[in-house]
Amino acid sequence: MCIELKRIIKSMEDKYLNPSLDMVRRTFTDYENAEEAEVVVNLIKEIRAMDTYVPELELIMVNDEDEVIGYALFSGFHLGGKYKDELLLLSPVAVKTELQRQHISKEIIEYGFEKAKQMGFSAVIVEGNPQNYRSRGFRTSADFGIIAGKSVGLPAPECLMVKELVAGALDRIQGVVEYTDYQCLR
Repeated sequence: MCIELKRIIKSMEDKYLNPSLDMVRRTFTDYENAEEAEVVVNLIKEIRAMDTYVPELELIMVNDEDEVIGYALFSGFHLGGKYKDELLLLSPVAVKTELQRQHISKEIIEYGFEKAKQMGFSAVIVEGNPQNYRSRGFRTSADFGIIAGKSVGLPAPECLMVKELVAGALDRIQGVVEYTDYQCLR
């Protein structure tokens, strides 16, 4: 007999603030190392304190025991001070290590796309492994005139990607991605 476990996606609530950080820390420690995990946790804390923070788009997935098992943060982003009300940065994304490869991140990200679109955002930028994001509709950002600046250290240009939430949005959104607004990434 197969029992279907209940998984619920929701926007961040106060009671999940610290448990979500703990899950992200453990996941990035397992995947990378403790130092990288602290950079990611500090990025989340920093984004939460910024005026570009969109609480409705800090998303978690919880299980039957109300434990955080998945996380994705979409926050406002700009290119040289432009597109603040249209553009989002997706970072970080994490799934509890032992539950990876069960489409949890896919479900959270797709939910985030819909919610962001309903809120009036038109495009999302992400930095990461193209294999993890191409299936979600992301394409190389440089193909759209969105390039990595000096503060963005990429292993390859293909690692900076963008996705339209509204058809044609990337016809008019162009510029240089910089992380200078983030202390922890300097």
